[in-house]
Amino acid sequence: MGKRILIVGGVAGGASAAARIRRLDADASITIFERGEHVSFSNCSLPYYLSRTVEDADYLLMMTPEGFRSSYDIEVRTNSEVLSIDREAAKIRVRDRIAGKEYEESYDTLVLSPGASPIRPKSIEGVSLPHVFTVRNVNDIVNLDRYARQEGRENVAVIGGGFIGLEVAENLKEAGKHVTVVEAADQVMAPFDYDMSQILHKELLDNGVELFLGDGVKAIAEDHVTLVSGREIPADVVVLAIGVMPETALAKDAGLELGETGAIKVSADFCTSDPHIYAVGDAIEVYNSLTHRPAKLPLAGPALRQARTAADAIYGIGGTNKGVIGSCAVRVFGMNAAATGLNEKTAKANGIPCDSVYTMAMDKVGIMPGSAPVHFKLVYEVPTGRILGAQAIGTGNVDKRIDVIATMITMNGTLEDLKELELCYSPVFGTARDIVNLAALVALNVLHGVFKQVHVSDVRGLVESGACIIDVRTPEEFDEGHLKGAVNIPLGELRQRTSEIPKDRPVYLHCRTSQRSYNAIMALKGRGFDNIYNISGSFLGISYYEYFMDTVTGREKILTEYNFI
Repeated sequence: MGKRILIVGGVAGGASAAARIRRLDADASITIFERGEHVSFSNCSLPYYLSRTVEDADYLLMMTPEGFRSSYDIEVRTNSEVLSIDREAAKIRVRDRIAGKEYEESYDTLVLSPGASPIRPKSIEGVSLPHVFTVRNVNDIVNLDRYARQEGRENVAVIGGGFIGLEVAENLKEAGKHVTVVEAADQVMAPFDYDMSQILHKELLDNGVELFLGDGVKAIAEDHVTLVSGREIPADVVVLAIGVMPETALAKDAGLELGETGAIKVSADFCTSDPHIYAVGDAIEVYNSLTHRPAKLPLAGPALRQARTAADAIYGIGGTNKGVIGSCAVRVFGMNAAATGLNEKTAKANGIPCDSVYTMAMDKVGIMPGSAPVHFKLVYEVPTGRILGAQAIGTGNVDKRIDVIATMITMNGTLEDLKELELCYSPVFGTARDIVNLAALVALNVLHGVFKQVHVSDVRGLVESGACIIDVRTPEEFDEGHLKGAVNIPLGELRQRTSEIPKDRPVYLHCRTSQRSYNAIMALKGRGFDNIYNISGSFLGISYYEYFMDTVTGREKILTEYNFI
């Protein structure tokens, strides 16, 4: 008689583990217990039903219990909540939520994939009102959509600026709602550094989404939300997208060990502290291979890999666990954004000596239709040049570039490796020197002292202190917008005007994207200037960096005009 394998939870982790176990063992008795109504659905696609990008909620369903039975000979019991685990007797207790009865099932091996639940802070007054929603499953998104489409429900407050928050905000805006995003941090999308997130802030504002940063929610009323600052925001509908917490109650009550993050602690092959119980997905603690610290990572891709490794381990098949690096992507209206590894903030917080470069280049040959800039930030270790992470934002295929960096990180690649990486080229797909190669070249120049740089975050201080800033763009570009106090010496005139450039104090150069200013720096170095710095990100990056705060707070501008072209 085959093994009796019980799986708690479906979707990415549980369903994938079950399918892999069936491929390994034709005789096993496999049963999935799913607390909800649906065992397998595209949870990452849920927000896109709100705008009807996904036209029908049924399209979100990936596999039915009948499908599991006919395709895999796997039994699925939906609306079945696992209440407890008796490890000594190797049994679970289950409640049939439809019939209202409880029963027990025995197992040889148990796989836990309970997922994570949206955070609903009890400290927020009104958090349980009927117009306050979270998004976890198909029923959640259908209920939110049905409520928001009722007459008079025009103002939506989305609390949280992470993946779910921004995707819900975008799709509700596309559905014709007035949307406000509230984020307690000073930026949206924590995987991105502050300088890169400014591009997303502008994109939200440009598409009519109101954005409040650095302000939390104090209370929720029937028609408005009160922020910690005292500001009131009209809200007929509230969506909580603050984050998620791993579902660990079942494991904790069974005496399974939890990790220091509060998630379920697992071994390299995803076995818990009980050799007969495995755990995968959002509920487990993972290992960050860059910080060398335990972490939580509620993403579908890692859950799929974990499920396969756990299933293999059950049958004695060895595998490797390289940990996680946190690759992710999101679309915010017309901007695509992707990131992998560590951002600069996280690397420094973990005591890793690092630096970064902020480069911009076209995503394909400029004369090709649809070509557009890619904003690319590369983070690397000093002095080794080991690649730690990257972030890319643009209207084109930024995910392609970040996938390249994710591969390099996984292979412990360095700037030298990235510089020499041979990538596909066609004018309609990219450039002969892709931006990832370009970023490596810039980073190597900085690492080896070929030239010095300052980051875009330093520019306001330079302007306010009266630093010597030289803009090497054309006079026409300069007239369209420039840094206050900057001197315009176009690159084509630089060699004839070196007498205007001081040698007794630091001089900061920029152009539009740092490429012309780099050429200017090298020309000046050849003429004995060693006091020259390149402004990383240049005028395009400065425009994005300053725009949100200038627009929202009304602080004194350091630019005569912004330039996003």
